[in-house]
Amino acid sequence: MSQCEPADDIHYVLDPEELTFLKKETGIEDEDALKAHVLAIQRDAKKVYAYPCIRRFGFVRLKICKLKSAYEHVLEIGRSVPGAVLLDLGCCFGTDLRKIASDGFPIRNIIASDLRRDFWDLGHKVFRSTPDTFPVTFVEGDAMDQFFLPLYPLVKGEPEGAVPDLASLKSFIGLQGRLSAIHSASLFHLFGEAMQLELARKLAGLLSPHPGSMIFGCHAGQPTKGYTPASPGKYMFCHTPESWREMWDGEVFEKGSVEVVTHLKLVGKLLNPTTDFYMMFWSIKRV
Repeated sequence: MSQCEPADDIHYVLDPEELTFLKKETGIEDEDALKAHVLAIQRDAKKVYAYPCIRRFGFVRLKICKLKSAYEHVLEIGRSVPGAVLLDLGCCFGTDLRKIASDGFPIRNIIASDLRRDFWDLGHKVFRSTPDTFPVTFVEGDAMDQFFLPLYPLVKGEPEGAVPDLASLKSFIGLQGRLSAIHSASLFHLFGEAMQLELARKLAGLLSPHPGSMIFGCHAGQPTKGYTPASPGKYMFCHTPESWREMWDGEVFEKGSVEVVTHLKLVGKLLNPTTDFYMMFWSIKRV
């Protein structure tokens, strides 16, 4: 019998792709044993910080591959661009990075980053890996800290100097214009409108100037722009697909210099019983 609270246990529902991937990566084929394994890790994760995505098992769900066109494009970047570097900002347990690495993106050219290393370490426990068997560079820090992730201006030409040694990274200083692809899932909606714009500009400053370089991900959106009720007493700022597109194509990047794709998906009343929750999947590609 699970020791997890029933309110959490009911959210342990994986789609066939997620279940197959989790079995493959953990080596646990028995579904009851696999569920018990995940629930045990969830208890540890909630002690670190009980984000809603932790309570709802978002840490073992796949997000990176849901916008298929963007995912396939980034995999092609990994295959065709020598030295292409991929960052996952707000990586949590690193589940999405394990997926794209398993599908062929060069593992030693991947950077993972999150506010708390504890979640990254729990990812090794979930997937029964080690830094040797999954040698992705992890960088711990606050993306809104200027000394960790500076607000660089957009790079228009080839960056000067050598690419920093990824294995030795402690921050994103020195990575202006160096990243071929950036992924971010369930991160932007943690901030208000002004800070979402600031974060977008920070990521844009890291992006390679080469056509095809891409920033992609997902987070909460709404059909109407503004603050929407989340958990009791808390509100979440949500863009619409249109306002998200206008922010990137015109405010963050020069108008017409990027191609923005958005898709808003209704996923139910996840945060409270009265508010529809939408996930917005998106990509921004230099043209």
